[in-house]
Amino acid sequence: MNKLDELINRLCPDGVEFKAIGVLIDKAYKSINGVKHIEKMAKGSIVAFTSGKRSFYVNEYLVDGEYIFMNDGGEADIKYHRGKAYYSDHVFTFTSNKVNVKFLYYFLANTSDYINEKMFRGSGIKNLVKKDFLNLLVPLPPMEIQCEIVRILDNFTELTTELTTELTTRKQQYEYYRDRLLNFKNKVLIKKLEDILVIKNGKDYKELNEGDVPVYGTGGIMTYVDSFAYDGKSVLIPRKGSLDKLYYVEGKFWTVDTIFYTIINQSIVVPKFIYYFLQNKHLEKMNIAGGIPSLTQEKLNKIELPVPSLEIQNRIVDVLDNFDTVSNDLNIGLPAEINARQKQYEYYRNKLLTFVENGLRLTDRQTDR
Repeated sequence: MNKLDELINRLCPDGVEFKAIGVLIDKAYKSINGVKHIEKMAKGSIVAFTSGKRSFYVNEYLVDGEYIFMNDGGEADIKYHRGKAYYSDHVFTFTSNKVNVKFLYYFLANTSDYINEKMFRGSGIKNLVKKDFLNLLVPLPPMEIQCEIVRILDNFTELTTELTTELTTRKQQYEYYRDRLLNFKNKVLIKKLEDILVIKNGKDYKELNEGDVPVYGTGGIMTYVDSFAYDGKSVLIPRKGSLDKLYYVEGKFWTVDTIFYTIINQSIVVPKFIYYFLQNKHLEKMNIAGGIPSLTQEKLNKIELPVPSLEIQNRIVDVLDNFDTVSNDLNIGLPAEINARQKQYEYYRNKLLTFVENGLRLTDRQTDR
């Protein structure tokens, strides 16, 4: 019997009390300042949370302590922070002196799908119905058990963080060696992109039937159809949108009009060598538009490319393929380990945070309200 089982059997063998979160938390605090205000603030070391994926660091704070931050529009996106913090509008924050705050955070993270489905309403961008959220039932095992659950889940989180940090280091190494391998310092023949490949426009696929040929847009594969624009090795280059999202493809494919495909002269250059070279060029820096980022064939055609021998190109591709696999392949190495640990963490988080009240599982209790 592990420590947690022993605590549960000793302290709450017949189940635990449940209370509405509105009874447990201190008053929820809102900010009146939007993201644009935060962008103009003086830079500092204090984190500023927003309702999007962006975080800033500023020199002012609105709260100082152990707090949970949560969006009130779109989706919950629950965060925990200890220390000083700033936050934008559409984010509210709260703490509690009646429950372990980190335990409450883990519970809310584990219940986020339920919160998003049942408590966010409206057409377009959905908004949190505060009344429903404040009635959300929270299990209250004894504090000793709350602390032990936090300790276990923190260990999982810490391990995943360490692996993610290591993976970031590997990716930085990959980019460093990619830069070094693709820097020939004018010791080889230089050609313009238009001399070694033809850039082609994509087309609409709506008139095509379903099939097994992938259709690529700027964001990746969109659907599958029964026809193809090209059959072979090609580098796909975004025309609009995320200009840094290049794709290397082999075989039959179709592209829409937001992404170019290329027909490459393979007697001069290895297609995947071009893929890695263009990654290294950071095409997002060549944006010509003020609104949605855009590239033109004319701009791309003038890019100068070093062209060593095919043997050297293939050797460079082999080295970078190995780095890329170790850094990004979800089936092996660190990405696979991180993926496995994340699933393990979510499994145990759900298992550890499922309690009974009068014989009812928590999920059943929420449904019955």
